[in-house]
Amino acid sequence: MRSTLFIVPHDLAGIPLLGFGWGLILLTVVVLLAILTRWRRGGSSVWTLIQEQGWVWVVTAAVLVWVLPRLEVVGPTGEPLGIAVRGYGLFLMLAAVASIGLAAWRSERAGIGAEAILRMYPWTFAGGLIGARLFYVIQYFDDFQRETIGQTLLAMAALTQGGLVVYGGLIGGTIASLWVVRRNGWPAWRLGDAIVPCIFVGLMFGRMGCLMHGCCFGGPAAVNDWWTIRFPPGSPVYQQQLLTGELIGLGAAPAEHAVANLQPGQRNLVVRRVRTGSLGDSAGIAVGDELTLAVQPGSLERADPTRPVEEIRVGLAAVREGRLIGQWAPEELPSSAMPVLATQVISALLALAATLTLLGVEWWLHRRWRPQPGVLMLIGFCLYAVLRIYLEWLRIDEPGQFGTALSISQWVSVLVLGVSVATLVWRLRRSPAAVERTRDAAAAS
Repeated sequence: MRSTLFIVPHDLAGIPLLGFGWGLILLTVVVLLAILTRWRRGGSSVWTLIQEQGWVWVVTAAVLVWVLPRLEVVGPTGEPLGIAVRGYGLFLMLAAVASIGLAAWRSERAGIGAEAILRMYPWTFAGGLIGARLFYVIQYFDDFQRETIGQTLLAMAALTQGGLVVYGGLIGGTIASLWVVRRNGWPAWRLGDAIVPCIFVGLMFGRMGCLMHGCCFGGPAAVNDWWTIRFPPGSPVYQQQLLTGELIGLGAAPAEHAVANLQPGQRNLVVRRVRTGSLGDSAGIAVGDELTLAVQPGSLERADPTRPVEEIRVGLAAVREGRLIGQWAPEELPSSAMPVLATQVISALLALAATLTLLGVEWWLHRRWRPQPGVLMLIGFCLYAVLRIYLEWLRIDEPGQFGTALSISQWVSVLVLGVSVATLVWRLRRSPAAVERTRDAAAAS
């Protein structure tokens, strides 16, 4: 895991890069050069240039002055450090570039033209991003609550810190794509066949971004092997294992009668087992105890002033019947989380395998079957639904829904699988080879 790759500094030579600083100065120079170049070609065309591109300049200036400065990370003392370039965001960008480039190449080969993809992808990407984030925010709404509405909205918009749901992206991207396809009169089924294998390529890079951020992790693992991984302090896994007591040697379940007015970073538990020689055992915690575990802020004085405040290691406190019975500084806690299944790596490998499988199926279909357009797309939908159902059994970050053990993603997978199979049967029956066999059988009878 490497959530923050590097930080673009807040200032250069004492002048901020964002806000009223170097970024705005550079934009002003670019605008003046564009106006000067157009004026030298003909003064009357300057007003046309302003009408065409003026709104872009205004929006860019607004982003530089008001939006981006609010996304800067701060250090332990509260001073802005700059814009953090996250591993998750980098792999998200790689996912977009790889999937779009491959889709454009496949569309050109299919006779549709790469231009269709290049014109469609901004809408598809925007719709997919909004859908993926909206799905995640709805699912984990309590995690985004802040002191003010503005801070809450900024937390919801912090895409580079992870938090996208693939199904939400598929739904949002599909809606946006269908709107563009319908508006331009492009062949939807053929475009779907060209695009679907590329979605798995994007998914492969996206899951590596999840690995960098530490989200979408798997369940506990008993051994250290290639399919398991230990995440460092500050990762979602570490935070979760702190609050479940696993890192201090406890096996616990949520308390039936929760203590009122719990704050974020606190959890009520009933102890089911205590590992001998663990931190919890040393604190005198016993089976049957009802505890409140609370994350404790780390020391600001000992924190690295060049790193974001979010990377400061935290401690843990245990309270029983209103009395503090154990308190551990960050240095006393384990240096890494307990091993969990590396579902991000497993998912990325399965996405790569799915891409190769779809390309092989495509070759076989066109060589032996000559199906109706859209068959490959529907096979891809079925394949993803099956893989997602399997992967959800390995993950523990989504609870069961509707009184079952199935997570919301598994329920959506079941729905997608059913609709895709029914539509696939319909499309296969309409394929030229199937129609010819039906006619031959009718003639023979």
